[in-house]
Amino acid sequence: MADAFLEMLVAERGAAANTLTAYAHDLDEFARFVAPGGVGDADSGQVRAYLASLADQGLSARTQARRLSALKQFHRFLLGEGHRDDDPTGVVDAPRLGRPLPKTLSEKDVTRLLETAREAAIASEGSARGKALRLLALVEVLYASGMRVSELVGLPLAAARGNDRVLLIRGKGNKERMVPLTPAAFDAIREWIPARTLALSARNQESRWLFPGTDPDQHMTRQRLGQLLKQLAIDAGVDMTAVKPHALRHAFATHLLANGADLRSVQQMLGHADISTTQIYTHVLDARMAALVQDHHPLATRKRS
Repeated sequence: MADAFLEMLVAERGAAANTLTAYAHDLDEFARFVAPGGVGDADSGQVRAYLASLADQGLSARTQARRLSALKQFHRFLLGEGHRDDDPTGVVDAPRLGRPLPKTLSEKDVTRLLETAREAAIASEGSARGKALRLLALVEVLYASGMRVSELVGLPLAAARGNDRVLLIRGKGNKERMVPLTPAAFDAIREWIPARTLALSARNQESRWLFPGTDPDQHMTRQRLGQLLKQLAIDAGVDMTAVKPHALRHAFATHLLANGADLRSVQQMLGHADISTTQIYTHVLDARMAALVQDHHPLATRKRS
C-alpha cells in the first residue's frame, strides 16, 4: 500500500523526489515500529506510542509533527481507496509547535558575500575564472530572486536564454511563477553562460542545465552549492554557520519587507501557496525592531525607580 500511496503523490500532487524520499522514510520507520502487524493495520494506540517513542529519542516537536503528518496522509489515502474503514490517526493530535524564526543574514553580510564573489570573478583567470563566475551567478540569482535552492540548481539553460530580466521557475507542485531579476543578477548570468559553454566544450560535453554538475547530465547538487557558500563565507569574513543556501532566501524576503515591499508580492515571489507561511518574516522584523529599541533607545537602559 505504501508504494501505491507514493505513486498517488506523484500522479495527483506532482510530488518532488525529495518529498517522496521523506514520505518513504517516515512510513518505513513507522512500519518497523509496528511490525509485524504492518503500517496499514495500526491502531490509534500504536500511533500514539510511536510519537511517544520519537519524543523519547529526543526528536523535536517539529519532526514528530512531520512524521504524524505523513501517517495522516497515508491513512486518509487508505480510507479513500477502501483499504480501511477507519483512520487511526484522526484522533491523534500533533505535538504543539513553537514558531521558530528563520535565521537570516544582514544586508551588510550579503553585501560582503556578493562583493567577495565579484572580486574573485574579476581577479581569476582560466578555469578558476569560470568557477568564480558560476559562484557569482548562483549567489546573485539566489539573493535577487529568493527562489528555493532546488529551484535554483535545477534551472534549465533555456530558462536564462531570453533577454527578459525574469526567470520562469517551476516550483513545488509543478507550479510555474515568474521571478524578476536585478540588473546585477541578470549580468552575472550573462557572464556565466559563455564561461559555462567554454568549460563544457573543453571536455566535449553538453548539458541542458544552467548549472551542470560534475556529470553534465545532472545539475549541481544542493550539497555542492552549500559547500561553495561555506567557502565564500570564510573568504568574506562572514559567520560560516549562518551562510546556508536557504539563508539567502530568508534574507531576500526579510530585506524586501524591511525596505517597504508588501507581503502579498513577497508571497508570490517566494512561491508560497499560503500567505501565512510568508507572514513569519514579519515576526523576524518585529524581533529585530524590538532588539533595536532595547539596545539603542535611551529609556530602555534607564533603571526603574
